[in-house]
Amino acid sequence: MCIELSKIAMPVVFNEPLSFLQRISEYMEHTHLIHRACSLSDSIDRMQVVAAFAVSAVASQWERTGKPFNPLLGETYELTREDEGYRLISEQVSHHPPISAFHAQSLKQEFEFHGSIYPKLKFWGKSVEAEPKGTMTLELLKHKEAYTWINPMCCVHNIILGKLWIEQYGTVEIVNHSTGDKCVLNFKPCGMFGKELHKVEGYIQDKSKKKLRVIYGKWTECMYSVDPKVYETHKKSDKKTGGDTKKVKQVSEELDEMPEVQETVTVIPGSALLWRITPRPAHSAQMYNFTSFAMTLNELEPGMTRLLPPTDCRLRPDIRAMENGDIDTASTEKERLEEKQRAARRERSKDEEEWSTRWFQLGTNPHTGAEDWLYTGGYFDRNYTHCPNIY
Repeated sequence: MCIELSKIAMPVVFNEPLSFLQRISEYMEHTHLIHRACSLSDSIDRMQVVAAFAVSAVASQWERTGKPFNPLLGETYELTREDEGYRLISEQVSHHPPISAFHAQSLKQEFEFHGSIYPKLKFWGKSVEAEPKGTMTLELLKHKEAYTWINPMCCVHNIILGKLWIEQYGTVEIVNHSTGDKCVLNFKPCGMFGKELHKVEGYIQDKSKKKLRVIYGKWTECMYSVDPKVYETHKKSDKKTGGDTKKVKQVSEELDEMPEVQETVTVIPGSALLWRITPRPAHSAQMYNFTSFAMTLNELEPGMTRLLPPTDCRLRPDIRAMENGDIDTASTEKERLEEKQRAARRERSKDEEEWSTRWFQLGTNPHTGAEDWLYTGGYFDRNYTHCPNIY
């Protein structure tokens, strides 16, 4: 039986002390890949690195079994990283259905990365499946190129009993709208013996569908690129020698047991490394399995409160209380904020008033022709007089 979860209020203990808007900003952890793509002159080389970036954007979800806080309508988050040369703004633009929009831009006008995400959560008894509806768009401005894709499905197993574990699966198609090149990535489901756990395999083809590169690796570790002929030769010789003979114990009936993780990626001779995950800090397991990047997202630098709008999720009292280990206050505050949001909605419907978004507007994605939430600009002018009072 499948239950739609977005309308159910979950106890605060299931959460991690970040808003979903902050979780989205973790796509930017490996921004160095976008900079590298900008610096390359060959479009296929660029596509390889963009594919690695698309995989890296979901890598922080590994072992992250805490649920981020649902953003309140009108909630925002900004992230400025001068060391990485970009700034990002996100806003919760809709509550039913929940839609989060984000827009990141390079400080040197090299790239723009934007999208809107409508995560559909489904409860299947022992697992929760998240379908990340919404398109990612990466524009490399110098090359006048735009790439679009939709992230893979994510599933959290054993939510009632046993050890929680995560898998991503599904086909991700990255399209270069300027050249017609396409990268098709297959995030593999773990399979009966767990042999496929975390694996990603795919290829890059040109507009005449000629395969130019094969891409392979694991979304939890690294991604490589190799010539298709070399890849096929390797696969044939691997089959002859029996390939991977290690068997993993069969998945039990009672629990969605996580397979023992196989040895790391077998590197095919002649492959080029595209990306490797940043190791997590030693104490990550005690900190919701956060990456070093995630650990910085709620920091309030001195003087920052003066700059931020009152809607920034660093100022959310329930998240702040949870981060400080005060679960009771976090729970009380979460309930208070949700009730305040409901009261505001009742007030609006009484006055027949529409909610108006502040930094994004519903429009058409110029590359896909589909409906999308687009940044209207002006956030960094720092005029926040008309921001809603949501906390």
